[in-house]
Amino acid sequence: MADRLVDLGDGFWTVRGEFRIGLLDIGTQCSLVRLADGDFVFLDSYTLDDGVRAQIDGIVGDAKVAAILNLHPFHTIHCEWMHESYPEAELFGTARHVDKFPALPWQEMRCEDDAMNERFGPDLTFSVPRGVPLVSEDESVHFSSVLALHRPSGTIHVDDTFVYLDKGFPLSLLPMIKRLSFHPTLAKALEPRAGAADEFREWAIDLGIDWADARRIAAAHNAIFDFGEKRFPDYVGEALGRVASVLDRHHAEHG
Repeated sequence: MADRLVDLGDGFWTVRGEFRIGLLDIGTQCSLVRLADGDFVFLDSYTLDDGVRAQIDGIVGDAKVAAILNLHPFHTIHCEWMHESYPEAELFGTARHVDKFPALPWQEMRCEDDAMNERFGPDLTFSVPRGVPLVSEDESVHFSSVLALHRPSGTIHVDDTFVYLDKGFPLSLLPMIKRLSFHPTLAKALEPRAGAADEFREWAIDLGIDWADARRIAAAHNAIFDFGEKRFPDYVGEALGRVASVLDRHHAEHG
């Protein structure tokens, strides 16, 4: 499937891209956000095809891409291409991005730093899950990421932490198809210490409350999920209910 640029309104566009594991395309994304001052930022990096690049250049026009914010520590394939394509944009990443590509001109501020909320507010608000490491020692565990809420459009840009799949066979057989769920690696991601499960649960509840005005999620793998009549806190509660046994087992083992 060709890459698509989707206008979600109020200055938020999402690029629905391709990411293949063998023959299976599980999808990936980046997003373009217009800031209140008229400049633009990218959320995450992706190698844009010529058609989508032309569309984005038309949207940006005489303004500038001020920054590229790489929000998932394990989504690194396209970082070099994005910087080469927009060399004047300030380049932000997590600590793992900096370690992986030390030659790139990274900003000192990391995407997981609390200061990001001041730097890009009020256009964007960021949240990092608690009770799980941002970078797991097991590199197959990609649970955690920096979540971003674009307040004007009510869009949450999220990689992996929340999953919303809308795919045909064989992915349609997965239990999380067409429902908002936490990434299935949560059990492996939780820190093996007392309180981690409670911290994660409290983070999720707080996120639902603080971001209650969100209207949709743009998920990396692979769909856009408009909430419709239900509210984001309700979906977070349902997602927590589905991982209650995971959190309870962790609490029983570690306290």
